[in-house]
Amino acid sequence: MYKIIKRLIDLLLGLIALIILLPVFILIMLILLFTGEHEVFYFQKRMGYMNRPFYIWKFATMLKNSPNIGTGIITLRKDPRVTPFGKFLRISKINELPQIINVIVGDMSIVGPRPLMQQSFELYDPEIRNIIYKSKPGITGIGSLVFRDEEKIVSQAKDPKLMYQQIYPYKGALEMWYYQHASISTDFKIILLTAYSVLVTNNSLTRKVFKTLPENNAFNLNAEPIPN
Repeated sequence: MYKIIKRLIDLLLGLIALIILLPVFILIMLILLFTGEHEVFYFQKRMGYMNRPFYIWKFATMLKNSPNIGTGIITLRKDPRVTPFGKFLRISKINELPQIINVIVGDMSIVGPRPLMQQSFELYDPEIRNIIYKSKPGITGIGSLVFRDEEKIVSQAKDPKLMYQQIYPYKGALEMWYYQHASISTDFKIILLTAYSVLVTNNSLTRKVFKTLPENNAFNLNAEPIPN
């Protein structure tokens, strides 16, 4: 019953959001046409529901062929592959808004584990890979809230690639927590916390609302990674 109600809510909220945001979409599309590389949307293969791949929608923020340039799938805060307007879209998270289309067609949900690229997905332990996408991937989720500024965390590390690998055990624990606690109430709280985090970027409200979140004993989110 939860999944049926969740799908109805996703479809309703997705359609309402698309209608409301249509003028914003048109404006961003025009800006990208004149300031980017003449690409408006970026389609990337991600892991989806029941581990079936799908293509995620995003506003284009980087140079063409960027996954094969520089740091590859890792994007840093001052990444030279990101266009000037793309930087604004990424920091504000506006580049994620086209995923509303993924929600409407049923590839994604408003709330769920973030859909990862295959390379990142394989950083999870097999147990986690077998479970987390029994929930549809989401535009936002508990992992997205805790790691809202993942680019900054990775960029400040002495070894960005090492930090990227080290955050995955904790990120996996967070997504497992969501799978175990998924409910309409949990989803509603995550949506409200996401809206609040857009306005107040540095806050600790998530852990205050969800007191049973797994602890992060591996590293400090605001510090350098602990060496192996």
